[in-house]
Amino acid sequence: MSLAFAGDLEGDGPADALFEKYVTATQANVLNGIQMDAEVEASLPKLKKFGTLSALRTITKVGKVTWDKLRWSGDNTIKKDVIARYIQAEQETISDPSKLAINQKNYKFKYKGLEDKDGKRVHVFQLQPRKKAVGLFKGELWVDPDTALPLREAGQFVKNPSIFLKKVEFVREYELVNGQAIPKHVESKINTRVWGSAEVSINYRNFAKAEETPTVPSN
Repeated sequence: MSLAFAGDLEGDGPADALFEKYVTATQANVLNGIQMDAEVEASLPKLKKFGTLSALRTITKVGKVTWDKLRWSGDNTIKKDVIARYIQAEQETISDPSKLAINQKNYKFKYKGLEDKDGKRVHVFQLQPRKKAVGLFKGELWVDPDTALPLREAGQFVKNPSIFLKKVEFVREYELVNGQAIPKHVESKINTRVWGSAEVSINYRNFAKAEETPTVPSN
């Protein structure tokens, strides 16, 4: 990694200005009122159980996330105890987006330098949440140098969103479309209290303006 400059955990000088540019860009990157296709693959490797879900994921105008099941296949344990719990935890976690925003109020940060991503140099920040709260994570943020929008978030939640989960690590990938950062892929590794290790992979596509409010898939 080539270091350009470094700010301390509170931010200073160029690092602080760069992080503030990111905060400003994300405040304008509102994705409410859209829907997308979500292809979910989940597994319990030790039990050799697997399942897939095709769904319509909607972010309402007020920021609520809902899921409408389109097609399911696989083991019912995956459906009920992995995917359904994952969706429930996501909905509960982002009920108040302001509490989860990556900004100076919620996080301390440190500029780590430039990293290569898909043939492009991007800014990398180390993040440390200021408190233990559901939805906040310790890890890294990768920022596009041209738009200051997020390209990648990765780390571990500092407080588990469900009593059924012991540890959650994740990588979120974004792509830039028409000046907006939209979710592209999420990879999660979860230690559950009942079933051991679980893996969840989600791909998003076909973004469009939301036409209706779907419901959470039934168990």
